[in-house]
Amino acid sequence: MASDEIIDHYSALARSALHGQRITDCDPVAFTGGGFGPAGYDDTTALPDGALRASLGCGNPVAVAELRAGETVLDLGSGGGIDVLLSARRVGPYGTVFGLDASPAMVELARRNAEQAGVTNVRFLQGTIEAIPLPGHAVDVVISNCVINLSGDKAAVLAEAFRVLRPGGRFGVSDVVTTQVLDEQARHRAEERIGCVAGSLTVQEYRELLVEAGFVAVTVTLTADHGDGVHSAIVQAVKPAIGPGLEIRPMRESDAAEVLAIYQAGLDTGQASFETVAPSWEGFTASRLPRLRYVAVDTDSGEVLGWVAASQVSARSVYAGVVEHSVYVHPGCQAHGIGRALLTAFVAACEDAGVWTIQSGIFPENTASLALHQAVGFRMVGTRERVGCHHGVWRDVVMVERRSPVVGT
Repeated sequence: MASDEIIDHYSALARSALHGQRITDCDPVAFTGGGFGPAGYDDTTALPDGALRASLGCGNPVAVAELRAGETVLDLGSGGGIDVLLSARRVGPYGTVFGLDASPAMVELARRNAEQAGVTNVRFLQGTIEAIPLPGHAVDVVISNCVINLSGDKAAVLAEAFRVLRPGGRFGVSDVVTTQVLDEQARHRAEERIGCVAGSLTVQEYRELLVEAGFVAVTVTLTADHGDGVHSAIVQAVKPAIGPGLEIRPMRESDAAEVLAIYQAGLDTGQASFETVAPSWEGFTASRLPRLRYVAVDTDSGEVLGWVAASQVSARSVYAGVVEHSVYVHPGCQAHGIGRALLTAFVAACEDAGVWTIQSGIFPENTASLALHQAVGFRMVGTRERVGCHHGVWRDVVMVERRSPVVGT
């Protein structure tokens, strides 16, 4: 269905719920036996009957989001408000839960349900999940229940979720996914059973879009099996953590000048590399892997304050999970935790990418870099003595590496 058709469809369901009818969006057997609707929840006591009647989800994202008292939560596609109301319990009176839905009738229904439940720490917004009407860094957790699969632009949805999350914020949704690309017949059969398969992503596609948006620690856990390779799933990810006023995101081509300036400033210290002149942007990108590149930026000015990137160690398949990395921080922003935050995010991204060894060479005189790497789990494996001549001096290089405890074990 097109976007307008989806909104009209769910508005009609909401109007039915407003008139006291129980609504479903899939085969009745799937609705009760497959964990759809209120069957997906373990505790719905004290919730208004209207919220239960309008529940169309495929799981219980509230149970997996690990909500804590005082947090701010956003529910994408909040429908009749059941997940908003359950989240409001978890975050308590000092927390806030936003519910966002494109259907005016659903927003009306959710507000009525919240009023009936006597819940005051919730706010319902009308808008699309592809253009969330909240400022950046506004929420601690993004949840959703069988809605993202309906979007025609899932990359925009996940980019928006990343934007509104604070650093360290969590993404935890229930959704419908497939384990392989479905042919038209299989997709039609599944659509008839559970009603929300048409736009579902494969597990790998979901993971890739989350990584492209900037998320790390990505997991997709299959739950109910609906046949034909279609599953309900719990999808979780994290926005990299960093200090106030900062953000870690994927490196972009528009960052080129600032990235290379920071690179050159590091080289000018004489302690960063045997190189003395930063490469061109074309040379930089050609020698580094396209995915494992991140920058730390000032959220007010957008200025790049540091970066980390990886290079392939060898083209031989046996080294597919081994990378060499570089991390550089603006000379005016060192000792502020930026390097550590970048490396921590980078390590998590490497785990997601199936990297089992991260390695680098560091001059022994660069004690700050050695300490930083040891702090995030790297070990010194040896020293290559007088390995290269730098500014007329033969220099040693300390080899450091981090072996993944989960990949390649």
